[in-house]
Amino acid sequence: MPHYQYIERPSPFGTKGGKTLPVFAVTPAHIETGAIDPLALDWARKAGFKAESGSLLLIPTDDGHLGGALFGLGTSPSDTPFLTGKLARALPAGDWHIETAPLTANRLLLGYGLGSYSYDRYKTKKPPEPRMLIPQDADAAEIRRQLAGVFLARDLINTPTNDMGPQHLEQAFRALAAHYKAEVSVITGDELLEKNFPLIHTVGRASAHAPRLLEMRWGKKGHRRITLVGKGVCFDTGGLDIKPSASMLLMKKDMGGAANVLGLALMIMDAKLKVDLRVLVPAVENSIAGNSFRPGDVYRSRKGLSVQIDNTDAEGRLILADALALADEEPPELLIDMATLTGAARVALGPDLPPFFTDDEALAHHLSDAAIEVDDPLWRMPLYKGYEKNITSQIADLTNAPSGGMAGAITAALFLKRFVTSTPSWVHFDIFGWAPVDRPHSPIGGEAQGIRALYRHIRSIAG
Repeated sequence: MPHYQYIERPSPFGTKGGKTLPVFAVTPAHIETGAIDPLALDWARKAGFKAESGSLLLIPTDDGHLGGALFGLGTSPSDTPFLTGKLARALPAGDWHIETAPLTANRLLLGYGLGSYSYDRYKTKKPPEPRMLIPQDADAAEIRRQLAGVFLARDLINTPTNDMGPQHLEQAFRALAAHYKAEVSVITGDELLEKNFPLIHTVGRASAHAPRLLEMRWGKKGHRRITLVGKGVCFDTGGLDIKPSASMLLMKKDMGGAANVLGLALMIMDAKLKVDLRVLVPAVENSIAGNSFRPGDVYRSRKGLSVQIDNTDAEGRLILADALALADEEPPELLIDMATLTGAARVALGPDLPPFFTDDEALAHHLSDAAIEVDDPLWRMPLYKGYEKNITSQIADLTNAPSGGMAGAITAALFLKRFVTSTPSWVHFDIFGWAPVDRPHSPIGGEAQGIRALYRHIRSIAG
């Protein structure tokens, strides 16, 4: 079955048959000891190639044509597990294969595939790209599956809001569901009030594009029940507590939680894991109009808890609250929510290391192990009960924006926890969803974070 991608693109991988050029992935020790092809070694020594991390040297044939390439892994290849992503952007167009490499085939090809990503939907010229042959000892289906999930998340985040508003996110949601024959239901606009989703409606009502709650179901009853919830704020002005212009530049990525859970859902469904999967995405645009919600307003949530609005820019936790309450009414075995929620998480851990919060000790250990196994970094942060007092309000049950400005990621997680009371195992991810600098396995732009580790864990418990 072909893998669904939001934006169709050529595969970074070649097919068997036809001539391919060799890439020798080497460490400095290979050059020093001469443990590579003699012709490649001779050229490397003449050119002064030291096999430094990420370095590339093209090798000519005797008659002056391109004959192959040397790729440096540095002295510690394991320190940059997806370094081979650089090859996808450095090699000339053509068909290639890895001749030698002190890396596993899956890791090498996954790194190459991740690095091949580019977002060129609006480009008029698209240069030809190299293609790498997947060796026989690699799991081609698994590599393609994970790339499809990551690329879907990246594509959705990178798409500007004029083409990725709530209605467009619904279209992508439905397309993914249709590809894997999943069931979809959508509650839109004022129907949210009729069906008791007041906070989702409150946040999204000022937009020209109606707020909505997207729901997908896939799998079989009786299998392990897993629910994914993703924050789908397609653009965040900050509402009446308006963001400064510089802070709005990346706000197309505020639906990164939704993008990531859809990428994870793709992997789960494509692998046909034995799970009873449910995906919930509240999709809104936090805009400014005469009917915008205001600082000081108090609204009743689906859970029945009242929430005082102390900052309209703390809107993500509001829409998640209603979605989590719905998920908790039909308690799954595992409930996962992902959101680009707080700047405090970035201050604590930076853009590349997403924190997660859970009071399930076993789950925390399994996720940490999975993150290490697949090189998808995560870091557990505490649901510190001592900060519970910070999310209380004088006139309501909760405030959406505690005063003081400290421990913002923790208080946001504690806020969300109040809406999950029946589910035995819940975990909250506060992701950035963006790569601010080029890395071997990803260019600047939207990023999938944590979903390969989550997929690894879900696969282990689902069989």
